[in-house]
Amino acid sequence: MRIAGKPNNGTLLMLALAAPVALLAQSVSAAEAKQESAGRLADGTEAFAITLKAANGVSARVLTYGATLQSLMAPSRDGKVADIVLGYDDVQTYEAKPNFFGVTVGRYANRIAKGRFTLDGKAYQLAQNNLGNSLHGGVKGFDKRNWKVVSIKSGPVASVVLSYVSADGEEGYPGKLDTKVTYTLDERGNLGITFEAATDKPTIVNMTNHALFNMAGEGAPMGAMGNRLMIPASSYTPVDATLIPTGELRKVAGTVFDFSRPKRIANGLRDGRDDQIAIGRGYDHNFALDKGVTATPQLAARLEDPASGRVLEVLTTEPGVQFYTGNFLDGTVLGKQGHVYRMGDGIALEPQKFPDAPNQAKFVSTRVDPGKPYRHAMIYRVSVAPKRR
Repeated sequence: MRIAGKPNNGTLLMLALAAPVALLAQSVSAAEAKQESAGRLADGTEAFAITLKAANGVSARVLTYGATLQSLMAPSRDGKVADIVLGYDDVQTYEAKPNFFGVTVGRYANRIAKGRFTLDGKAYQLAQNNLGNSLHGGVKGFDKRNWKVVSIKSGPVASVVLSYVSADGEEGYPGKLDTKVTYTLDERGNLGITFEAATDKPTIVNMTNHALFNMAGEGAPMGAMGNRLMIPASSYTPVDATLIPTGELRKVAGTVFDFSRPKRIANGLRDGRDDQIAIGRGYDHNFALDKGVTATPQLAARLEDPASGRVLEVLTTEPGVQFYTGNFLDGTVLGKQGHVYRMGDGIALEPQKFPDAPNQAKFVSTRVDPGKPYRHAMIYRVSVAPKRR
């Protein structure tokens, strides 16, 4: 007879046998984090690489230089694992030939018109490094800094935390900014990236990751043009000749900017009948997500390679996503494994607040004040779609 609430000998034996199995299952499914040297930078400083690896075949390699996503390995429908982000094989090339591949961009991702903005009546002048504007934080933004490793951790969710302190006045921005980027990888293929920043005086902040993706695999002969893209946005922000938003929110319906339903990227990429495609030399535009600003990451884009079945979903708390088709890759850049990168070989889907928001009152503010820290949470969710019949 068994006393209620107390296991009998048979139950105890079953529990004893099950315990090692449970521990084994836990250890097999746990994600791993491993740090190693990535070599020396030009000034002799050592950079590090941290690999986050899940049991499902998804893994990410992060460099301290630029807080960079160097690789993201994803399995296909038939189990073939491929790197789906463009980049370089070594950290020295990231430093010598910067192209924003997978880097953390800041203080301000995207463009600020003529590098100028006003805050509390005071005018600030930033470096002008792109068509007379300031782009991605200036000449030496966050992508060109060697970040410090704060912690790495294995477990159900593997993680690495990186930090960088941006001095007051760096690249023209006001305020000392304590920044942190956290990469996490779980067993379901979710690569999370969280950007945090705290300032000691009013400033502007807009951080994101600048990975260029090809779901067919980096270096695939046809590039990313056969990838199918969906962006849940009814409007986008058209730009002027220097790629600064005009302030208009233009409807995508009936234009080549309509990605409300999945379609091949190649379909509208060279359609110069739309003046915005001609100005951008392809797609290089911010989409105003229907969801707006959200407390938790929500869908911003879905990218799929029909042949391999690899799927990437981009989720974010921010109101916009910049869609860029690598328009300035002209065949002079040699990437991983000696691959020649050209326009369309990879696309960027950069969650962020809108370009030039400090100068456009109708856009969501990018102001950050003391005691009110900045936070942007985003996710790259990797999965596999079943084969269509």
